[in-house]
Parts: sequence; C-alpha cells; structure tokens
Amino acid sequence: MERSQLLSELPSSKTVSVLAIECIRGTAKVDEWRGGLLRTGDIVEEIRVGDIFLRSPFKNGKPGVEKILHSSFKNQQMPIFLRVRRGRDEFIELQAFMVPNDTRGTKNQYSLTAIDDPNYAFRFLDRTEAECLELQASRSARIQNALNVAQLQLQERYVSYPWERKMQGVLSIANSSCFLSILFLPKSSDRMSSRYNDIEDTFARANAWLSASQASGVPIVFTNIQIESLLTKISGETASSTVSASSLSDLSSITNASLYGFEDYHGVDIGVVQSVRLWYSPIAGEYRVEIDIKQADTKLGFAISRSEEGFIYISSVVERDDDVPSARSGLRDIYKDAIRTSHLLVVSRINNQKVLPWIVSPYGEIRCFDTVFISHRLSLQRRAKVPILLHLLMWDQELASPSGSIPRLTNYPAQH
Repeated sequence: MERSQLLSELPSSKTVSVLAIECIRGTAKVDEWRGGLLRTGDIVEEIRVGDIFLRSPFKNGKPGVEKILHSSFKNQQMPIFLRVRRGRDEFIELQAFMVPNDTRGTKNQYSLTAIDDPNYAFRFLDRTEAECLELQASRSARIQNALNVAQLQLQERYVSYPWERKMQGVLSIANSSCFLSILFLPKSSDRMSSRYNDIEDTFARANAWLSASQASGVPIVFTNIQIESLLTKISGETASSTVSASSLSDLSSITNASLYGFEDYHGVDIGVVQSVRLWYSPIAGEYRVEIDIKQADTKLGFAISRSEEGFIYISSVVERDDDVPSARSGLRDIYKDAIRTSHLLVVSRINNQKVLPWIVSPYGEIRCFDTVFISHRLSLQRRAKVPILLHLLMWDQELASPSGSIPRLTNYPAQH
C-alpha cells in the first residue's frame, strides 16, 4: 500500500493514540523486514497473556499494559500472544516471552522476545496512529529507526579459533611460519656506542647484505623492508637528538636519526633505536628432505659450511657411495643440481628449527648458527639412529614434487 494512500484513508489518525511496536534488536535467522515478523510502527490490536485478554484501545496505554505484564510475570505467566495491525487490513500474529528490563530507571518495564528466535526483541511504545502509518509506509524510515537503536546497542565479542588444528593442517611447515627476516641494528660510530650512524647507513647495509647473498648463490628474493623501533635506556650525550613532548617541531630533526631520546623531569633517559628489518623469501619455497639412518651408517655423506652472510649450506657430498644417507634421501642429487645452476644449497631449518641469520649487531657482526655445533648435533642423531629433517631453500619449483617425495632431477638451464 502506498504511503499517500495509507495517510489519506485515515485522516483523523494524527491525534489518535495507539500502542505501537518498537524493535530493539534484529533477528539473526531471517530478514528482519519480511512480513512474518513485527516491525517498528506496527499497531497492537490484541494482547493475550494467561487468562487475560486485552483489546485496543488499551486503558492508560503503555503504563497500563506494563502494569498488567508485571502482574502476569510475578505469577509466572510469561508467554504472551500478540495480534498487530499494519495499515488497515493486514494483521500479524506472534508469540513471545516477557523479559524484564534490568537497566536503571526501568523498574516494572518489560521487553519481548520472539519464541522461535530470542535474538529478535521488541517493546511497546505510545505513538499516534499517524506516526505509526508514517513508519509503516516508509521503509527507509523503519531502517533508519532500527539503525539508531542498533548504534546504541552495538556489541563486539571474542570467538574461539582452532589454532592448534590450523597451525598443523594449514601451514606448509607445521607450527612454523614461512616469514624470513633479519634485523639490522644501527652501526655504532665510536667504541663507546654513544653515537650511531644515521638510518640511511642501516638501509645501505641491509641492501648490501641482500645483494651479496644473492650474488653468492643464496636463492632468495626481496619481500619488504621496514623501520623497527626499539626502546633503550640512555642519558646525557648518548642521544644524537632530543624530542620534547610539547614540541612537534623537534620531529623534523629525528627523521634520519638512528637513536634519539625523550626528555622527562630527570633528563633524557628513554631512547628509541631505529633499526631496519629486512624481509625476504626463497625463490621457490622450502623443500623438505628426511634423512633416515640405518644401523650400519657410519657417516651422513655430506658436510656443511657457513657463508659470509651467515647462511648454513651443504658444502660437499660423498660422490661414489650410494648407500650413505645423503644419497638415499636424494640430498646428493639436489646438491649436484645446485652446483650446476650456480646456487648454494642453503639449509633453512634442521628438525623444524630455523638456522638462518637473524640479527646484525651495532658492531657489524652477523648473529648466526655455529657449524661445529650443528655438525656435532647431526652426528649425535646419526649415532642415535634418529632421522634428520632438513628444509632447503629452493630456486626452482619443478625440482620438488608437491607430495614431498624425492625429486626427479634433470638438466635444467642455469639461473643466475
């Protein structure tokens, strides 16, 4: 029915007071605006609760109805039957439960929830019939009214998430991320570490490390770079610049500083170190190689070394013995293919633990893993007959099959 038609059919409705429906919370199961549910602006014609039957017009309007509902609620007669009118000849029926309002100032007042969907809640409100017809005739007005109510009742919540199952089943390496990075601290410009080179110098050193790694055959590509701020305690001349909390003009002096301090009532004692984190990734992901140990194995058949940039890599393999672990696992064939294509066969993880370089100190040293310790650990696993799990940085996706079996190698063109 058109809005103009509704208003013209009831010209005297401007001053007629009726008991109206006010929606409080929308349904989670169905469209709030479909015909089978009550809407804001629907006119209440009949109420039946227990043995009490009320029909419009209701004596004393909402307060009178609330008084009856309160009496019924005390007598544990909480189900309520409603019949409402929409327009002149459209009627909707609904069963609901009474719910007492627990907010301050709402004593003896009740809201109603649909029996088949407790999320759908509404209450009674005194309006003129003209106001109800206006709401009924204008969909946008109903939606805006519902939006105004929803803005006051906007809620957020925490939901559970199966982290253990996801980290086991979704990640390519269970319980471990594929994000690779190294942190560059700013280089100290004196022996007392009271001054540091600027942030541009730290960026340049990160760039040099990445380029040198790629030139030496490490199969990695640049992903991202960011400034990472670290807090430290400083005093006196240690800070190259000082920022006053009350002056934004001081910010321009620290844009290129690697270390700056903040003033407090006792002088400068909080410093911010601007380090650089370089993110990178293998060209073709990480490939898993499981090395099984036999009872008769007296050697693994491969040796490891460390590059200048801190990467652990396979530096040699036994050539003529086909019954050593490196040959049986396919590691020897992968190593030969790496040599042919001028790549280093870099080990990224040993038994799922990352063995990549991870930080550069203010004095320029790269913190990485010790080859002697790693060799000793691998030797212990061989003697204990415990399988060794290696992950390798790959440069060609075709070398590793998706199933994780031993790759079938052919003569691929060299990639530099």
